[in-house]
Amino acid sequence: MWAIIGLGNPGQRYVRTRHNVGRSFIGQLAAERGAKLKKRGRQVRVAETERNGETVLLVQPMTYMNQSGLAVRNVLDVFGVKPQQIVLIYDDLDIPLGQIRVRKAGSAGSHNGVRSVIEELGTQAFPRIRVGIGPLPDRSHAVRFVLAPFKAEEWPTLEEALEKTREALNLILDGRIEQAMNRFNQKEIFPKLPESRFTSSG
Repeated sequence: MWAIIGLGNPGQRYVRTRHNVGRSFIGQLAAERGAKLKKRGRQVRVAETERNGETVLLVQPMTYMNQSGLAVRNVLDVFGVKPQQIVLIYDDLDIPLGQIRVRKAGSAGSHNGVRSVIEELGTQAFPRIRVGIGPLPDRSHAVRFVLAPFKAEEWPTLEEALEKTREALNLILDGRIEQAMNRFNQKEIFPKLPESRFTSSG
């Protein structure tokens, strides 16, 4: 069994914000697989899917970001998942928009949601995919920046990153995390954003 957990804040006001990249990715994945996210208590929404004969849980914490660890601990306790069987997906301000990084383990850095998860689980040893939302513009306040919606011109680049996230996730679930790291962890300069604009009926 695997649990794919996308970090973010619950509530309509945060839906399209930079800090909710992980949570939004889970929503997209559930929709693509025709799986409905359902509340499991007060801390998580879960959709159960299957991949190559394995159960895969798609999880959105219902806690706020700083208490993400409570939701992740709940998933492990209820479903019997081990830390090495989760894949945490979340935003990272130090990675350029359009790029991702894959890790087997490691510290939280400056991410409070990941810090909460590490504190609750008592280990840093779990796979994660960090989705770039940077760089922080000059003279911008980091908290206000991550809690703001993506700009229209950023959405095409974000979609490219989410496609990379899908590819990396498939490699991890296939037991090929080293290949995912080799493929997606090459450092690049911050890309220039495309001029095309995102439109949506939603």
